[in-house]
Amino acid sequence: MSDEDLRHRSIRSFVLRQGRVSNAQARYLETGMPRWGIPYRAQLLDFDAVFGRNAPRILEIGCGMGETTAIIAAAHPQNDYLGIEVHTPGVGSLLKEIATRELANLRVIQHDAVEVVRDMIPRDSLAGIHIYFPDPWPKKRHHKRRLVQAPFVAELAARLAPGSYLHCATDWQEYAQQMLEVLGAEPLLANTAAGFAPRPDYRPLTKFEQRGQRLGHGVWDVVFERRG
Repeated sequence: MSDEDLRHRSIRSFVLRQGRVSNAQARYLETGMPRWGIPYRAQLLDFDAVFGRNAPRILEIGCGMGETTAIIAAAHPQNDYLGIEVHTPGVGSLLKEIATRELANLRVIQHDAVEVVRDMIPRDSLAGIHIYFPDPWPKKRHHKRRLVQAPFVAELAARLAPGSYLHCATDWQEYAQQMLEVLGAEPLLANTAAGFAPRPDYRPLTKFEQRGQRLGHGVWDVVFERRG
């Protein structure tokens, strides 16, 4: 997929299921977005200006309700984190996490990740990328909506600095296999494991994942590194 194809991309990797925004989420959206939100615009971010310092930058695509993102940011204050999430209740919840945990190293963009990466993330600028439990789109006719596909992975790889990592995790085995194949076919990336990787310590177990483990469900991690 060319840059022009990406620019005119019509298929989204998500459906806007906005759901109910709680009073607390609405309050943090109103007060938190001006402080920790970054509006989408088609120009490259100046990370040093955004965070007020120079530090390793980690991009997380699909923050969900934000708890995992906040836990990681709190545990690694030496890094800066940029979360992308489209769903309004999740953004409100993430902003609440930022406020209550007093996280100075976490910002959020509410927009389509493909457009944010394409238009706002400088090449060779990221120390890592997290894609945790993206929508698996299990029906075959919907596989084209999956986020982890070759054109987007090429865009992501180009935003990583040499030696930096791209980490995907899913509880859908067939999607995990697709992730492994797509990342393995990207020339800029090299697998850090002989197939699937053990869960890195920096990725906490979610409540959903813990429940799945008790029920015998699997989770697969795929961790690749940008070649030098």
